[in-house]
Amino acid sequence: MTALDNKLHYLSAARTHVGAVRERNEDAVLDRPEIGLWALADGAGGHQRGDYASVSIIAALSEVTPPTSAALLIDDVRTRLGRVNQTLREKAVALGPRAMICSTVLVVLITGARSCCLWAGDSRCYLLRAGGLRQISHDHSYVQDLVDRGEIGPEAASDHPLANVVTNLLGAGDRLTLEERWDQLAPGDTLLLCSDGLCRALADPEIAAILRDHPVEAAADRLIESAVSSGAKDNVSVVVISCTG
Repeated sequence: MTALDNKLHYLSAARTHVGAVRERNEDAVLDRPEIGLWALADGAGGHQRGDYASVSIIAALSEVTPPTSAALLIDDVRTRLGRVNQTLREKAVALGPRAMICSTVLVVLITGARSCCLWAGDSRCYLLRAGGLRQISHDHSYVQDLVDRGEIGPEAASDHPLANVVTNLLGAGDRLTLEERWDQLAPGDTLLLCSDGLCRALADPEIAAILRDHPVEAAADRLIESAVSSGAKDNVSVVVISCTG
């Protein structure tokens, strides 16, 4: 399957799982390689109706029509996410003054040989290139802010008592703020979108090995299976995108 105005070809697979502990899955994923659009949403745990928030995001992006340009595609995605943000805010107000209906959102759009990543929250986008894995998104979290200020080291972040505090969520404020990053892609590259249920259960070297050693569909399955086998305490979701040249 191909992305918009493709120069490279892309294969992709999306999976989501309740995990090893939770009773309800508040994650949702989107796989639309025919227009170069993929997304993942992780409903905010501890708030009301996180599953409603994540499903609303994916439903809105499912209605994106094939664009005539990358700029129009990005504008459409931003507009739709802004509308979902407004709807979630209105529903939360109706529930009460302290109610929140929130979700992370992570979107990847590919046009030609370039990817655009848009996100709010701590769901992550990784790039596997030449066997090496690196995170290309930046967590919107309290602990990441501590790391950025040099108050703690990256190695202490995952075990920090406030590691689950997210500082930017769709539905949390009247105005949605999305961070944006562009990258040039090359044949052999693999992009991974994942919820924090995956990266809290598996270390980066484990994730990299699975992506290196398996084709797209099998890699998505294996990532989920490995996270659940490791006792994933949260929902686990992945979208794997391979640039086949």
